[in-house]
Amino acid sequence: MTDKLFDKYPLDNIEILDKSLAQVVSLKPIIVPHSSGRHAKKTLGKARVNIVERLVNKLMRGGTGAKTSGKVIRTKGRLQGKKFRVMRMVEDALEIVEKETKGNPVQALVKALENSAPCEDVTRVSHGGVSYQIAVDIAATRRLDMALRNIALAALMGAFNKKKSLPESLASEIIYTAKGDVQNSYAIKKRDESERMARSAR
Repeated sequence: MTDKLFDKYPLDNIEILDKSLAQVVSLKPIIVPHSSGRHAKKTLGKARVNIVERLVNKLMRGGTGAKTSGKVIRTKGRLQGKKFRVMRMVEDALEIVEKETKGNPVQALVKALENSAPCEDVTRVSHGGVSYQIAVDIAATRRLDMALRNIALAALMGAFNKKKSLPESLASEIIYTAKGDVQNSYAIKKRDESERMARSAR
C-alpha cells in the first residue's frame, strides 16, 4: 500500500506537464513531509525533498522585514523553526483547496508551480568597468525555488494584519495560481514581471 500525504492525499497519480520542473519536483510517497534535513548538505539534495515539505520550509522563513510590493512584512520570527505548526497550516490549506477544487490538492499545487515558474530572468554583468543587465535562461531548480518563494510570500502578505488566516491565504493563492488567474495571483504577477524585465534586457 502506497503512503498518502497526511494519510489523505495519494502522490503516485500526480501529473507534471512541465518537463523541466518534472526533474526537480519530488513526489515521493510520504505521510509526514519532514525529512529532518538529511538532504541539506548533498549536492542538489533539495530536489529529493518532497514538494510539500519545501513549501513548508519556505513558509517558515517568514517575513524578511524588507519592502515587498509596497508592503513591509515582518512576522518577527513567529514561524521560524516551528515546522510542525507550519505543517498543520499547510495541511489545513490543502483541505480548503480540496473542498474548492473537488480534486487532489497536491495536483493543484503542482499546477500552480508550473504556472508561476518563470522561464527567464536578468543578471548583472560588468565589462570594462560598465555594469549592465542581460537576459538569461533559468535552471529548473531556480524556477521551482522562485515559484515556491512567491507562493509562500503571497500567503504571508495575504494573512499579515488581515482577518484572513494563513491557511486560507495560502489556499487562495494556490487556487488562483493553478487556474492561471493573472488578476488575483501574486505569484503569476511576479513571473510576468521577471519575464518582462528579461525581454527588455535582451
